[in-house]
Amino acid sequence: MTDSARVERVEPLDEDRTERVVERAAELLDVHGREEWAERVASEDADWDELKSAIEGEERGHENLLTELTSLRDRYQRPFSSLMSVAIDFEEEFDFVPGQYATMRYEHTPRPYSIASSPNADGIELCVRRVPHGRLTSKLFEDLSEGDRVTVRGPNGDFVLEEPSGRDMAFLATGTGVAPLRSMIKYTFEEGRDEYEGERRDVWLFLGASWKDDLAYREEFEELDDEHENFHFVPTCSREEYLTDWEGETDYVQQTLVKYLVERAEENLSDDLAEYTTEPAYDIDARIDPDGLEVYACGVNAMVSMLAGAARDLGVPEDHVQYEGYG
Repeated sequence: MTDSARVERVEPLDEDRTERVVERAAELLDVHGREEWAERVASEDADWDELKSAIEGEERGHENLLTELTSLRDRYQRPFSSLMSVAIDFEEEFDFVPGQYATMRYEHTPRPYSIASSPNADGIELCVRRVPHGRLTSKLFEDLSEGDRVTVRGPNGDFVLEEPSGRDMAFLATGTGVAPLRSMIKYTFEEGRDEYEGERRDVWLFLGASWKDDLAYREEFEELDDEHENFHFVPTCSREEYLTDWEGETDYVQQTLVKYLVERAEENLSDDLAEYTTEPAYDIDARIDPDGLEVYACGVNAMVSMLAGAARDLGVPEDHVQYEGYG
């Protein structure tokens, strides 16, 4: 617990993609024979809601166009930045274990955040998503800056790593749910916990988001994937293909996971998951055996309960499925 801490760094984790969103919307409208709207959407005073209403009012057959434009509109109207990293330093030691959270108070408003950094690092790092009308996040994104003083209480939480064993590890997350998993993964490799009795353990990270730049710490995980043969990063983005030539996974995390199972595990899948046992997007030689797996899942409550449930349905033993939800 600490009464006061100093903000060392505040930086966005996402990108300002406004120009590309406008370009893509104009291209899409032009392809569908709506040259007038293509010109209007590129103007500074473009009314995206009016465009959406106009297309909704037309005859059927424009569902795909409407889906893409709705996603692009949502991204266009989203403030930048909407995802950021906050590094905090302390005058005294702040001890925690990977997976725990701390409660930060800023301008008299407290909010719990999972710690995204390893216990081996100086201070702590938090991963913060802007929540519309959130009781704290609006203040953080608008006002928080390097040198500010905040109050941090904790650590708390029992969403932590199991004792080292010969089991492989699968981390499943959506959005900022990756924060405690990043802490766990960094610590695992720093401390050599990716090996047990001389044998390497496969360590998987399945991370889902709408857009590529919403995959917090994506470049860091890609580097870790390059550095360690036994670390497998599997990002999946549901909307990125509307904006770029994304060739990665696009399904939900639990649907993506089944593409990387050993063959015999596919026999026990429910009908809902069995249909996703298609060719995976990433060239990974390793495969997942649920019988020898421990799972860590984190994300918004509705999603994380689905992830944990899917892990159990795959045959992962109940006592090796750890999860934490929020929101």
